[in-house]
Amino acid sequence: MTLDPRHRRALPILAAVVVVGLAIRFWPESSTPAGVVMPTGDTIALAEKRLAKLRETAATVPARQDILNKAAADLAVREKGLLTADTAPQAQAQLIQIIREVGRAETPMVEIRNTEGFGIRPFGDAYGEASVSVSVECRIDQLVNILAGLAARKELVSTRDLRINATNAKEKTISVHLTVAGVVPRKLVPAQLLQEKHT
Repeated sequence: MTLDPRHRRALPILAAVVVVGLAIRFWPESSTPAGVVMPTGDTIALAEKRLAKLRETAATVPARQDILNKAAADLAVREKGLLTADTAPQAQAQLIQIIREVGRAETPMVEIRNTEGFGIRPFGDAYGEASVSVSVECRIDQLVNILAGLAARKELVSTRDLRINATNAKEKTISVHLTVAGVVPRKLVPAQLLQEKHT
């Protein structure tokens, strides 16, 4: 087998490349693994300072954990007042039930005439707000008692809108259009409302 002149000139270059590659591959390694720097006096002092800072930080962990536990317990107490419902209509029904209970505590009982739900909207960054509007006819002292009864409930409910019209001057009754809102978990807020809020 004969080689043409071009291959004969390339043969010494190929041999040199193979020798250099083998030398790199089998070169004896140093006793220190790659990436490990032998410590000096300065790095020991820095490591001791870092260790002291880590110990200080570790000493504050129990105090921070206590603060976190207290905050979580406080939040759990406050969230007991959330309306517990799986859907928006259930939350609105719960609000109507609360208003009915407060109205039935009056003498004579105050009955709800009309109801209207307004859906759920975002309330802050962590909750939602369900609201319903009801119409009742009662005396002014009964209305005051209903408003006080709503404020005294363990649920997180409040009056959002109140419209009063005189209906019967002889019996001293008034027609009341009352909108009540309650705080619900964020999962009940429609996703499109959450997106609109963040855009």
